[in-house]
Amino acid sequence: MNRNIKVTAVSYLNTKPLLYGIERHPVLSRIDLNVAYPSQIAAQLQNDTTDIGLVSTAAILTIPNAQIVTDYCIAADGPVASVCIYSNCPLEEVEQIYMDYQSRTSVKLAEILLKHHWKKELTILPAPEDFIDRIEGTTAAVIIGDRALKANHRFPYIYDLAEHWKAFTGYDFVFAAWIANKSLPEDFIQEFSAANALGLEHIDEVIADNPFPEYSLDTYYRKNIRYKLDENKRKGLELFLQYLKEMP
Repeated sequence: MNRNIKVTAVSYLNTKPLLYGIERHPVLSRIDLNVAYPSQIAAQLQNDTTDIGLVSTAAILTIPNAQIVTDYCIAADGPVASVCIYSNCPLEEVEQIYMDYQSRTSVKLAEILLKHHWKKELTILPAPEDFIDRIEGTTAAVIIGDRALKANHRFPYIYDLAEHWKAFTGYDFVFAAWIANKSLPEDFIQEFSAANALGLEHIDEVIADNPFPEYSLDTYYRKNIRYKLDENKRKGLELFLQYLKEMP
């Protein structure tokens, strides 16, 4: 490849350790780095306007020639804290639910758990920008990312989707992975992996660079988020994609 490799990532707190390493590793000279929402990254991979993206795993089935690169991801082996259903009443009383428009994966995970784990039918509502303020009565919402971390003290009923996926399947859940839409040079992939690893060696610095009083980032980075794409996570991802294929 005779040009820089285009890399797109999300700018949520959960990606900051990976970006910290990439921005400080020599591989940066070989890439053009941009940030976008997960849904935007999927579209860029579909349209071939980026080469590799840290993309929601539900998008894998929509990307031509999709291939996972590196053993780094955004995953959880229990509560993730930043992808939850929030409500003012117990889930069994909820009648309708807003789905956060920023991540297809979280929406699909919620739909799978509602159908197969909780066995509950709800009216699913598209989320306007102010949907968090519309959580009231029997109306709940799936909130993701930094906004979810800020919402964790606002609502009496919180259902962590990664925690419930683990209880339901026994597998960890992979929210996002580095996906390429074409073959990339092997030496680049090795360098890019090393850059991801570098960031994870500097969690204390990442926390210092990103003040976030609403939730402990030490807990978030060291207990909630898992960054290594191991065998349990790959099996969990395989099962998730199988559920997606069976959905209308």
